[in-house]
Amino acid sequence: MKNRLFFQIVLQTIAILLICSCSGRDIKPIKFAFVTDTHISGAEESMVDLESSIADMNTIDDLDFVIFGGDITEFGSDEEIMAAKGALDKLKHKYYIVSGNHDSKWSESGCNTFAKVFGYEVFDFEYNGVRFLGCNSGPNMRMAPALVPRESMVWLDSLTSSISKEMPVIFINHYPLDDAMLNYVAVKDMLKRVNIQVAICGHGHNDRVLEYPDIKGVMGRSNLRTGKEGPGYNIVTIVDNRITFAERVNGTTKESWHKIDMMKYEETQRPGADKTGDSGAISGSFSEEATSNQLSVVWEYQDNSDIGSAPAISAGLVYISNTSGVVKALDAVTGKDVWSYKTNGKIFSSPEVSEGSLVVGSSDNFIYCLDAKTGDLIWKVEAAKSVLGSPAIHDGIAYIGASDNVFRAIDLKRGRVVWSYSGIKGFIEAKPWVDRDGVYIGDWANMFYAFDPKNGKLQWTWTNNRGRMYSPAAVWPVKTNGRIFIATPERVSYAINARNGKELWKATGGREAIGLSSDGKAYYIKTMQDTVIALSTKGRRADIIWKSHVGYGYEIAPSPITVADGLLFVPTDKGYIYALNEKDGSAAWRYKFSNALINYVRPIGGKKILVTSMDGKVAILGY
Repeated sequence: MKNRLFFQIVLQTIAILLICSCSGRDIKPIKFAFVTDTHISGAEESMVDLESSIADMNTIDDLDFVIFGGDITEFGSDEEIMAAKGALDKLKHKYYIVSGNHDSKWSESGCNTFAKVFGYEVFDFEYNGVRFLGCNSGPNMRMAPALVPRESMVWLDSLTSSISKEMPVIFINHYPLDDAMLNYVAVKDMLKRVNIQVAICGHGHNDRVLEYPDIKGVMGRSNLRTGKEGPGYNIVTIVDNRITFAERVNGTTKESWHKIDMMKYEETQRPGADKTGDSGAISGSFSEEATSNQLSVVWEYQDNSDIGSAPAISAGLVYISNTSGVVKALDAVTGKDVWSYKTNGKIFSSPEVSEGSLVVGSSDNFIYCLDAKTGDLIWKVEAAKSVLGSPAIHDGIAYIGASDNVFRAIDLKRGRVVWSYSGIKGFIEAKPWVDRDGVYIGDWANMFYAFDPKNGKLQWTWTNNRGRMYSPAAVWPVKTNGRIFIATPERVSYAINARNGKELWKATGGREAIGLSSDGKAYYIKTMQDTVIALSTKGRRADIIWKSHVGYGYEIAPSPITVADGLLFVPTDKGYIYALNEKDGSAAWRYKFSNALINYVRPIGGKKILVTSMDGKVAILGY
């Protein structure tokens, strides 16, 4: 009897030691709520669901804190963000929050409002012996698979290099750590430096155990009642070295649906199968010879921020803008820094250079004109909201749209607003087409506008009469033969009479990435699955000139198609550049430039291209 009692005491002691040794420190009980995908919008139901969950959480006295896992809003608008913040302010518990793709892709503020209202884009805190890390994820403004922004990657890299391996870590991001996120491998490599216990996400709207090869993952349900018993969320508890997930609906916490036993650092370092940051199958007619060995790198530059804009080049300098709000000039021969100018907001506007002046918009509500040689400020024009649109300069006038429902024409030399149109229905993010006959641009309220370039008189408007998600807003329109060509997210291309706005034809195919042939006879569209199509710019129908099954896989990048030297350059959302022969669409070469969206491929002459990608890479390549 004594021996049995002795062994029981020994076993209990060992169990206690094992629990405490999991992290090398005592872990006190933790109880928190994980709420995600609230999708606050103009629909009353989403707000009712959030308020219901907040009221319910306020009845749970032993709740330590709340974590919100992204897609807080439906469209990322200032109004939606402020409405969400107003509701969350009624929560009596401390909360932490990250943004999701719905908060960032369609953000009229260029992701500024979310950061300003909530005060941060990443969080890091320790509670009862566990470290919690959370970060934002895009795509920021440009349609693409998810991407943890470059700035957040720098933050995560620094943090995971310093956290003790004895400290248990829980990571929160809106997206799963799989190929839905372009840089998921790099994120997981950083997390594997620490004692990562679980990565928690939203996005999928359902409770799921995620089968990563090397990190445990859990997805939480949407707070919305749609398809559920009612609005709800998850209660996560950490007790006796076990993490437990239980759904809470209609004021009742259900039986747990998943449990994770916490482990020591050595045990969390399971070998994984991830070998590359590529996502999506790349196949098709490109031989290995027709790939990167066709190109040479003249120089390459890595920025510390995301770049969500096209580069410019003039008089021996390359110009870029980044999401830290900085405009930079690089030496076109060496890629070395020459000058930089800091604004007070993120920049998604593509700089344009003319007559020695550089014009660019910023989400700090200003349109800037800088001396292209020195970076000195020449003038700036204030808007009421962020300026995400890119300028087009024609005959000494800069034409640019903003998020304040105003489109402006500004004298390049004096900074004087020549005319403005204040009837824009939604925010503008694209670059207009401008010539002597018209200025053409779309917005995120499903409208497309044509203005007289001299006085701003509205010539006509066009709409496809679909919801705002199908707006002609991200496409850079092109014009030839008296016709404007656009493609919308409904996967339809349109030819519109440039004189009167009458729809001439529409064709299935395309999304937002389009371009024109060098002779203006062909209109190029990139479909969302493998294929580039050349359509005739004349005639009453969408006559196909050629169709090329390129093999890039599922593809949603809105980046324009450009042409030079008999080639068309097709940017993709997974970092590949495809070059096709203009004559028949046959494969010329492909080049893996990055693991992120290619913003723009700018031919610069001499069989060279200037390229930027969303993860902050800039390069001049020879082909």
